[in-house]
Amino acid sequence: MIIKSIELKNFRNYNSLNMKLDDKTNILYGDNAQGKTNILEAIYLSGTTKSHKGSKDKELIKFQEEEAHIRCNVEKAGMNYRLDMHLRKNKSKGIAINGMPIRKASELFGILNIIFFSPEDLDIIKRGPSERRRFVDLELCQLDKIYLNNLTNYNKILNQRNKLLKDIYFKPELEDTLSIWDMQLTAYAKEIIERRKEFIQELSKIASSVHEKLSGGREELLVKYEPNVSACDMENKLQESMERDKKQKMTSVGPHRDDLCFLANGVDIRKFGSQGQQRTAALSLKLAEIELVRRRIKDMPVLLLDDVLSELDSNRQNYLLNTIGDLQTVITCTGLDEFIQNRFEINKIYKIVSGSILEVEE
Repeated sequence: MIIKSIELKNFRNYNSLNMKLDDKTNILYGDNAQGKTNILEAIYLSGTTKSHKGSKDKELIKFQEEEAHIRCNVEKAGMNYRLDMHLRKNKSKGIAINGMPIRKASELFGILNIIFFSPEDLDIIKRGPSERRRFVDLELCQLDKIYLNNLTNYNKILNQRNKLLKDIYFKPELEDTLSIWDMQLTAYAKEIIERRKEFIQELSKIASSVHEKLSGGREELLVKYEPNVSACDMENKLQESMERDKKQKMTSVGPHRDDLCFLANGVDIRKFGSQGQQRTAALSLKLAEIELVRRRIKDMPVLLLDDVLSELDSNRQNYLLNTIGDLQTVITCTGLDEFIQNRFEINKIYKIVSGSILEVEE
């Protein structure tokens, strides 16, 4: 799959943008706070309907404007797709594929598979469990529409159950209805837990191979799934935690409390690893994600690199750049030195200045 072009109107700091992309490497360079990452965010939004930052739609619309538009033209398996997104401040977003509006975001998934890699991803191991769950969910939702449906429904029911727990405090008679939500929550939780388990097992195998090369054979990496509760125990654990949940007015067990563990030579590097170990493991994880997606979709995903190279030493830079040579990649950076030093082939260069772009001749 290839993104042919991206068009923006009133998105973030862009009044208007029309950018054609090369099939291989595209560099967006310029000073900080000029709008480089905003272009990547728009591309990611086109494929997933969500901002990689978790921003709300109204935050994506240019200041003092009421709406914004994104158009992404994609070529996949010999077919062309026009993905249109209409963002509005006080309404839900509108999405169309080839001019035909869609009702569910899941209808968009699968047309454009995107992997986003930012400096924050390098810190995923030392950050909280929510960041690691988000990593798993963002990728699985792109690859598996059934998982997306299960996760969406689980979160809806979880919110309803939490609201009921708060209401029970004032109306104890409502406790009788809790079992209805527990039954539904359990059903979706089981599906999520099993799918995450399968995904992380496959990811760990690939990441282990990558990590061995990155560490020069000195470390063996194991990525382990740490479910908050097993699929078969979900129902019992909900019952056991009921009194605690009523006191805390929130659901304390379930896949919304899951985590990932990273072991390097058997040591949990979340707690005991150096920054270098953590970042090498994080890089292994992202490169494994690329390979896993490639295997699943039988095609190349589009890779977005947001100023990552400046965070890596020369060895890790070289490894990353050598790995992504056959992917369509959009890279943001503040300068071109890293690419010149590594003699990396660049196909198209844009300079970004205050929400405007200038194509640079090589």
